Amino acid sequence: MATLLPIAAHAQSALPEDRSAQTVATQQSENQLIVVTARKREETLLDVPLAVTAIDGDTLASRGMNSVREAAVLSPGLNINSDGAGRAFVAIRGVGVTLVQSVQPGVGLFVDGIYRPNTAYLNNPLLDLERIEVLRGPQGTLYGKNTLGGAINVITRLPGNQFEGRASASYAGPDDQMIVAGSLSGPIVADLLSVRVAASHQEQDGFSRNILLDKAGTPFNSDSINGTVRLTPGAVELTVNGYYDWIDSVNIPYSRVDGTDDYSRDLTFNTLNAVEYKYRGINAKLAVPIEALASKLTLIGAFDARDGTNVEGDVDFGPGDFARATGGDTLRTKTTELRLDSDLSPTISTLMGLFYSREEAKAVDATTLYPIITGFPFDVVRNTTNATKADTYAAFGTVFWNPTNAWEVALGLRYDRETRSANGSVVTVLGPLGSVGGPLPEAKIKSSEWQPKLTVRRTWSPELMTYASVARGYRGGGFNAPTAPTRTYRGDSAWTYEVGAKYGAPGGNAGIAGALFYNDYKDYIGLNSIAPAAGGGLVTVDLNSGDVETYGVELEGFVKPVPAWSVSGGLTLMHARFTDSSAYTQTTGRTLSSDRLTFQPDWSANLATDYTIDLGASEFVLSANVTGKGKRLAATLNQTTPTLLDGYWLVGGSATYRTGPVQISAFVSNLFKEEYWESFIERTTLQLAGLPASDLGIMGDSRRVGVRAALNF
Repeated sequence: MATLLPIAAHAQSALPEDRSAQTVATQQSENQLIVVTARKREETLLDVPLAVTAIDGDTLASRGMNSVREAAVLSPGLNINSDGAGRAFVAIRGVGVTLVQSVQPGVGLFVDGIYRPNTAYLNNPLLDLERIEVLRGPQGTLYGKNTLGGAINVITRLPGNQFEGRASASYAGPDDQMIVAGSLSGPIVADLLSVRVAASHQEQDGFSRNILLDKAGTPFNSDSINGTVRLTPGAVELTVNGYYDWIDSVNIPYSRVDGTDDYSRDLTFNTLNAVEYKYRGINAKLAVPIEALASKLTLIGAFDARDGTNVEGDVDFGPGDFARATGGDTLRTKTTELRLDSDLSPTISTLMGLFYSREEAKAVDATTLYPIITGFPFDVVRNTTNATKADTYAAFGTVFWNPTNAWEVALGLRYDRETRSANGSVVTVLGPLGSVGGPLPEAKIKSSEWQPKLTVRRTWSPELMTYASVARGYRGGGFNAPTAPTRTYRGDSAWTYEVGAKYGAPGGNAGIAGALFYNDYKDYIGLNSIAPAAGGGLVTVDLNSGDVETYGVELEGFVKPVPAWSVSGGLTLMHARFTDSSAYTQTTGRTLSSDRLTFQPDWSANLATDYTIDLGASEFVLSANVTGKGKRLAATLNQTTPTLLDGYWLVGGSATYRTGPVQISAFVSNLFKEEYWESFIERTTLQLAGLPASDLGIMGDSRRVGVRAALNF
């Protein structure tokens, strides 16, 4: 289950002897409380005055979830969809919508404290995971720009003084999904040097088939390896981590369909739309106590690289051979952060810091238009290059004041200054007629933004806490093609107002957390659209679509009616609507068919239950889970009639036998083989592009049945 409040001790994994900052759980009375680093300090979930869900790695493993995208159903307010290995759509409470990589993320993803600047990381396999923390609402004061919707912290296991090993393997059909993973962790020199190495392999055919090529239409193949070296001379701690992920899969595997009730997995592309990605990076974290100042100094540095290759894409979305594309892109990110956590007095503490990041991206694309669509007796090839650079400087600080044991007031402020530039070229080769085009004028964006946050917490008893907060978050802007009516678009921002409460029953057998929120969202960067192009025709643009408000309620909790039985779940009810879309009309000359936000459901829910049968030296665990989403607006450029996707419920379950370090499970997902859409594009998009029109849809995964074995020692 998703852990959100005190839980019984047996639900937690064994703790390493060194009890490090990211793996420790504290014991209070008879309850074991989950410690998170949501505010970049060690605090229990019950004490953190914000809406945060912590999902432990063992829960994800038992549910067969292998990426942040899959785990999203366990956190209220978090909505992630994908239409390919290198593309992901993510929002929290309707805020921070992102799909294409040209738009900066509106929900920040952090792996072991390191910012990942592209949403494609949400699709990547998770390896040797300790937990995921989902922080809802603007997190700019501590996490910086691009967290106006919230932040996702992925925290891997740290090595310590205890030797540990983990191995797992699973197989599921009918799409031949196979996952193998393992890790080793332990000391090289006790109390001084420890290491961890982990690796995994995943492959599957997927559930779609390319009927033109008679091949699997949505294959996925990945290999991952990462390692950590941890040096702890005295009170100083140095951690160095490196990772490498190889991904071979496909992008945009849309089926041509006729309406939202025409569920189909048949693909009619002339190519597989194969893509290849390589993700790699190295980061280091140094933590040094400064006793004279009652402080701890932390320095983080990281380098991350992403390389993508579009092997060959069928960009006309159908069996007619009109256009093909090849190309690739690279992204290089360097980040560094310095922060000082200080206790100034028994009632006042501070967290201050500086941040810098450098992003460099390059992309090349060669799109070939065949004579059947151009009318020329030869191919027309458009070659596009694009290069962007971005520098972000930030200073941040938060003051925590505890006038009494019952009250805390936290006031934070962050200043970000970003400079972003874009260069490139567009050259169209017209066969024997030569070529046209050339370099593009340089485009620049500069922004200076303040992000404040005020939180007041009232602790009524060891079991009950309430809080209220107001915060502002923002996301940086970006660039469109030179033929677009607007070359640049501004960043968007949101003010969030939130009140919440958390309660954990004495004895740790029940808990509940709830929050009411309201977001005032300005200059919303929506999904990409189509606008009149300079010189005629149409061009795809990203744009500020207008103003939005979202408000709603979130609930999550758990109960243990008896020691052997637990039930947990979460619910989000949300109203997310445009209040002013005139900016969209001004840029595109078109109107929206609905005030809904694309792919944002008005409700989502999850429920899970586990029952343990004690067999003496072993145990048998029966588990069941259900997740659901309400109706959502499909991606559409229709100006009069909105296209809504039906809501759905998915049911899964497992039976697990555990004895000593061995665990064997049988599991099923999407038990009743529910048909639902992962992504959907209404036909107007193809009509406006001058292509044979139909709706385009990607169905969600069908039923899988499989077995899993694990060994922990």
